[in-house]
Amino acid sequence: MGHGNYSHDAHVAMTASRAKAPPKEIFTQRACHELMAPMNIGIREARDSEDHPASVGIVFALDVSGSMGEIPAKLATQTLPTFMKAMLDSGVPDPQVLFLGVGCAIGDRAPLQIGQFESTAKLMDQWLTWLYLEGGGGGGLESYELAMYFAARHTAMDCFEKRSRRGYLFITGDEPPNPVVSREQVKRILGDDLKADIPIRGIIEETQRSFEPFYLIPDPGRGQRVGHAWRDLLGDRVVVMQDPDDTSYVAAGLVALLEGAVDGLPALVEKLRAAGVAETQSAQVAKSLTPFAATLGRDGSPPPRLGDPALPEGDGESGHDR
Repeated sequence: MGHGNYSHDAHVAMTASRAKAPPKEIFTQRACHELMAPMNIGIREARDSEDHPASVGIVFALDVSGSMGEIPAKLATQTLPTFMKAMLDSGVPDPQVLFLGVGCAIGDRAPLQIGQFESTAKLMDQWLTWLYLEGGGGGGLESYELAMYFAARHTAMDCFEKRSRRGYLFITGDEPPNPVVSREQVKRILGDDLKADIPIRGIIEETQRSFEPFYLIPDPGRGQRVGHAWRDLLGDRVVVMQDPDDTSYVAAGLVALLEGAVDGLPALVEKLRAAGVAETQSAQVAKSLTPFAATLGRDGSPPPRLGDPALPEGDGESGHDR
């Protein structure tokens, strides 16, 4: 997939036209769309084409539970065009975006919903708004590990296969990780036969071979509750946002930092403000990204002074009583 050209203006018009519509009028599915059903889904491909010779696969795995439904709604009504423009500005000329819905494999009717990699505003919007926002909860934790399993074993991307360049995986969530990818759940939901459960660390390691994975937590309150468990697995690739409305800007900022499109957070803030993002929101995004940017040396802090400090000379008294 991923054919056709992207029009930012068309995308802005599309989202603006329904900016005040309630989510139930935008997300009209009352069950998993038949084209997003995961059973025997095969491989989703992000391939180069004449229109997009340097494709980069980007997976948005969105928690569609009741507590997380505001993020898909904000993407559909406001922020997805901003994310796409930021991709283009960050040196990702041919982004191809796939939307994936994540629920609870224990009790939800649609624990995994899978779109296609797309390049045009119309098709990206189609898959996004086809998501079934099931809400509720099935008596267990959301199955984020199934999203990782899908990304690791059911995608094929020319960016990785031809250019050894990883794609991006953004998972939004507010619950701790499950300990394993369940063999039974994979068989029941995807139709794959596994010899045994896969430990969560094992599927993360597998996912990291072809993707740059990030786990985005909506706000500091939920960050305090689940951040530690995820940091044990993903380190500084766990980003605690200040507000769920910041999701697109945070994701775009992560790409900009990794692709070297900005030399630090101050430059990123300038880009956001130039794009019309309010000063307060730009500051929030920078705050959320500071821990990860620091790992790259791009948080705006001055570098430490190098060299040994001067040592005292001579045989003078130390001043300490013995």
